[in-house]
Amino acid sequence: MTTPRLSRAQKVDAATPDSRNRVVDFLRAAAITVVVLGHWTIVAVDADGGISPHGVLDTARWTHPLTWIFQVMPIFFLVGGYSNALSWRSARRKGVGYAQWLRTRLRRLGIPLLPLLIAWLVISVIALAAGAPNTALQLATQMALVPTWFLAAYLLVIVVAPPLLVLWERFAWWSIVGGIALAGVVDAVSIGLDQPLLGYPNYVLVWASFHQVGFAWLDGRLEGPARRLALVGIGAVGLALLVGLGPYPVSMITSGADEISNSSPTRVTMAFLGMLQAGLVLLLLERPLTALLRRPRLWFVTVLVNQRIMTWFLWHLTALVGLSHLLLALGGIGLGPAPLSGIWWATRPLWALVLLALTGVMVLVFGRFEDPREDDRPAPPLWRPFLAAVLVCAGLAVMADAGMVGPDGLHWIWPLLPILGMIAGGVIRLRGSRA
Repeated sequence: MTTPRLSRAQKVDAATPDSRNRVVDFLRAAAITVVVLGHWTIVAVDADGGISPHGVLDTARWTHPLTWIFQVMPIFFLVGGYSNALSWRSARRKGVGYAQWLRTRLRRLGIPLLPLLIAWLVISVIALAAGAPNTALQLATQMALVPTWFLAAYLLVIVVAPPLLVLWERFAWWSIVGGIALAGVVDAVSIGLDQPLLGYPNYVLVWASFHQVGFAWLDGRLEGPARRLALVGIGAVGLALLVGLGPYPVSMITSGADEISNSSPTRVTMAFLGMLQAGLVLLLLERPLTALLRRPRLWFVTVLVNQRIMTWFLWHLTALVGLSHLLLALGGIGLGPAPLSGIWWATRPLWALVLLALTGVMVLVFGRFEDPREDDRPAPPLWRPFLAAVLVCAGLAVMADAGMVGPDGLHWIWPLLPILGMIAGGVIRLRGSRA
């Protein structure tokens, strides 16, 4: 007699179509999990020095090569390209237009964001009224909202995914080469003039170009070990040249020890890192993962994580910021080991487990926002979901870089901009809206 849990897993397994690529779902869940654990590890919290967002990377340069493994955002864009192409082609077959498709994607990604923004607005207002220093709140909101830079970049890529698919279907690999070449020009201007702001177009150029590797995967253009090895080689050689001979640092995650960041703004190095990672993952892991994910229990866990993946990702740094400030307010209890000491490293698993429990509570409370009710409204005019996407990305980009609070107090406009954008753009379905 099977246990209830196994019975449920078997039902989920049986309900999954044979045509579904389970590896895509697994890689999405695994990539976000690695990002979460990485964030919980690189942040150093010291009873005397407070919170250092990149403390491990700033202090221990030996960790920088490890970021080639643990900076796995390219894998998320790989599976995003696969999923977005699949979704848009399905929409075209069903006669669903771009505006309606975009609104659906925005609802999936934007609605889970609402409780996070509202929660930090309330926290900031109460903390400022209680006399908390602006600098402390600025750092807290900036750290807690770091995940939103990725969400902003991914939303921009979703906006351009349909025209990108047209380019891919017409020009194939040349559409990727052209995008990466343009990103290189942007980097040359930005780095040459020492103006990071000029590098911001690469949030779209780099990720949109690499995103198309997911199209190639879906279309079978990466079948066979030869093509995957070629992708690995291009990524490895490109990275070696850019880091070894160019101005780019080794660390693929922002570090205060480096003059240039590979990820803020996104640099062309991230596209080559993505090719290296994608080639290795598909070459070494796709076949064994395909077999393993036929096991009902493993597939069931993968499905569960994906059902709450946005909440898991958006709230994990809020858990860290909240716990850190609580322990610091209690005199540093539990923060005895000096960061990077042997005892500190030995206690990281316990630290992660505590944060996992806290984040789990937040997922239970706020995960319901990942299940919005079915949207049966007519297709909107194109300007509405496009406006929503622009306003959401604008607000998130600023907050991920500077937080909600500045030296002059709470900056209301940035957290309200995504909320107002989703309302004005019809992403949030208000009561009484026409069906």
